[in-house]
Amino acid sequence: MDRRLTTPRLTLRPLVLTDAAALHPWFIDPEVMRFWSTLPHTDLAQTEGWVRASVEAQAEGKAHDFAVLSGGHMIGRIAFWDGPELGFLFDPAFQGQGFASEALKAMIAFGFDELGFDELTADVDPDNAASLRLLERNGFRRVGFAKDTFEIGGKFFDSVYLSLKKA
Repeated sequence: MDRRLTTPRLTLRPLVLTDAAALHPWFIDPEVMRFWSTLPHTDLAQTEGWVRASVEAQAEGKAHDFAVLSGGHMIGRIAFWDGPELGFLFDPAFQGQGFASEALKAMIAFGFDELGFDELTADVDPDNAASLRLLERNGFRRVGFAKDTFEIGGKFFDSVYLSLKKA
């Protein structure tokens, strides 16, 4: 199903295989991937495999993964996976302009109104201040903390858990 979400400045459409080329520059950038759950990608084939897995998860109903477009140009990716868990990644050139907040608001409405979730969740590295601020500005509250939840490249990372309950 080609479900699209729209906001005043953005279109969110399901991720497709051909999005790998647009995502790849972010996935190889160590700064963009600093708070991601994997090391930076080493080649386009790795990004293509990641996108293929996402597209397959969508087809199986296990994820709702969207490309975030502004003026037809992909500027981010935002998704639900594992049910109501939200995650996102944005092009650094478009950060700080309110696009992530606009996309997040659309996903919150989609999660509650169309997917029927009663609660949305997020798992964020405690050092990722920008993502924590974004989520908290949009109503999420911190509900927990855990040490050493991810091992990435031989180093362990902690998690801050956040929640937004349906009003």
